Amino acid sequence: MAFALPVWLAVQEELLGHEEADCAAPSCFDEFDDEALFKMFHLTRPCIAFITDTVRVRMKSVALKKPALSVDATVMVALNYYAHGVFSADIAQRFGQSQTECLVIISDVSRIIAGMCETFISFPQIREARANVALRIEKLCGIPKVLGVLAPAHFKIRASPYEKDSFRSFVNTFGYTSVVSQIICDSDGNILSVEKCCVGSTIEQEMWESSFKGREMEEDLHGPYWLIGGKGYHLSKHVLTPVSEPANDTEIRFNDAHTRIHNVMRTTLGSMKRRFRCLMQLGFAQEGSLDKKSNIIKTCSVLHNIAKKFSVPPPPVAGKIEPLHPGKQRAVPDEINLEAIKARQELINSIFSIAPSSKDPPSIGITEEDV
Repeated sequence: MAFALPVWLAVQEELLGHEEADCAAPSCFDEFDDEALFKMFHLTRPCIAFITDTVRVRMKSVALKKPALSVDATVMVALNYYAHGVFSADIAQRFGQSQTECLVIISDVSRIIAGMCETFISFPQIREARANVALRIEKLCGIPKVLGVLAPAHFKIRASPYEKDSFRSFVNTFGYTSVVSQIICDSDGNILSVEKCCVGSTIEQEMWESSFKGREMEEDLHGPYWLIGGKGYHLSKHVLTPVSEPANDTEIRFNDAHTRIHNVMRTTLGSMKRRFRCLMQLGFAQEGSLDKKSNIIKTCSVLHNIAKKFSVPPPPVAGKIEPLHPGKQRAVPDEINLEAIKARQELINSIFSIAPSSKDPPSIGITEEDV
């Protein structure tokens, strides 16, 4: 679970304690009023200042060629690209940079921010943190002992249909070319884990089984907790899926609760793609390795968590939010996990056998504005 904002600010103050000389100079962001800043970067001034200061400190410990621009200008070029997914001619001209030079800047900044995942994207590790996350999820949907929502996140790319073998590997279950990452979020839409960057046809169950978090959960390193997974995942000791064919009202109520928490991921990814429109189109498949696209995805995940800590609203909804992918099944189904089925049924019978009373307190809801 991400640290509270006061902790981040305390860390920032400590890091920047000896950086006063660098920070005293006027920032290029000062030339814009608050409305223009949000329009250009989909972030607020305090949030941008925090990001810039954090990158400034990080750059001192990362081996890079001496940048031609100041740290503020470098961050401005990158943030503007993340927000809009295109290169701004005004920004490039302002700093005398060509498109090629802007690409290098964005690649460098993405590598730096992606390298800060462990600081700003954290899975609950201690008992108290896990209990707090699970309690908030239980208040939202009624399902106990859940640490987060697990889902494949697809991001569109361009792939050449003339390279048939490569092209087919990028086509996902919705029929377009994409790369896919494995993401876990909590009930508030904070990103708790982001892993992998695979071709769009990758089966999410295989991605889960080969992921660090998947191995940790299935080896009981995080205790007797579930993650909420969609139909593309297999029911297991730690992945809780819906009942495929509910036979009674009890199972229907469980499925409704499962959908309620599962939809948090859909809203979270929609919020991320509105704030960082670069995620709507990550470029061509042949433009560098999957690692570069992974850096962009991880960077936007870090910035998403920072924006939430600063209570920065996402831009307004424009069009429909893409649904979560239904999942690609394996050609040969796995053996049924009878122990997991029994555990799920016991949970369903103990929690959802009685219809909720109208006198019960309302659940904590999540809206588009919250995430």
